[in-house]
Amino acid sequence: MFDFAAYAGLFSAAFIAATIFPMQSEAILVGLILSERYSLAGLLLVASIGNTLGAAVNWFIGRGVERFRDRRWFPVTPEKLERAQIWYQKYGKWSLLLSWLPIGGDAVTVAAGVMKEPLPIFLILVFIGKASRYLALASATLSVI
Repeated sequence: MFDFAAYAGLFSAAFIAATIFPMQSEAILVGLILSERYSLAGLLLVASIGNTLGAAVNWFIGRGVERFRDRRWFPVTPEKLERAQIWYQKYGKWSLLLSWLPIGGDAVTVAAGVMKEPLPIFLILVFIGKASRYLALASATLSVI
């Protein structure tokens, strides 16, 4: 049975978790996996797409960073953004594979926008990184039960 509310809730949590707002999508994913009522592949796909699209918001913010840099709601401090830009210059687009990291991940996605990384490449690499993280989390969850 398809439960739209569960998948929509997971998508929303994953999307918000990748933006400037504090949110944890991992607990929701683990709870849905443990319920054994939903397709594992469906849950992983929904969470990965939601988290990737949320990171795209950061990329768009990065594209217009000069307009928003001094705003209180801006997702990263100037120092973190500078470190992320240095990291991004050093490792390039491959650093997007680490966009799932809780510390620095959002800054790297903003830096990718600042550095004008093409959106299709950004989406592919961020999706791979975020999907890999959710897959590892699902594997760990399933190994416990």
